Amino acid sequence: MKRHYLAAATLALGMMTGQQAAAQACAANVEDPFDLDEAAIAEIYDCIGDRMADAYAKEGNEVAAAYRDWTVTGTRPAVQGAHGSRLLLTFANDVAAEQYLKFAEQGVSMPAGSVLAKESITFSTKKKEARVGPLFIMTKGEAGSAPETGDWVYAGIQPNGKPMKFNRASATIAMSPGKRRT
Repeated sequence: MKRHYLAAATLALGMMTGQQAAAQACAANVEDPFDLDEAAIAEIYDCIGDRMADAYAKEGNEVAAAYRDWTVTGTRPAVQGAHGSRLLLTFANDVAAEQYLKFAEQGVSMPAGSVLAKESITFSTKKKEARVGPLFIMTKGEAGSAPETGDWVYAGIQPNGKPMKFNRASATIAMSPGKRRT
């Protein structure tokens, strides 16, 4: 709770001094996130990590408010091609953690009620900065609830806390008019 008060005070101070945009970005001279080494990733996450949960929770989304108390599934964010050239760090709720942490390619059956929340960091190569990206949320439903996606329901939270729009059948995220990413 103390962290939330400190983050809110820092954000308010940044807004009062006209530095809100600078407070949300971190220097990152990156051409291709796949080329980042472990030290560079750690430096970026140290700069931006504490602001992510507060940014996602701005509009009161239940998952965005809770995911940081779940099981973190990696030692650091990693680049995931399926989500574009972003750094992701995945958190699993209590229902999902045991199966998800098997890290197996076969034989994993995620139970209904499993929820995965994936923090993301995006990059601007022109501005040479890293920014808070969307929070991707995957929820496993009961058998037959969403057969076109293996019973997974996809959602996302923008860095301003507002929900993202998804095409459920293809799991495509509507980023903005004319731009789509999977």
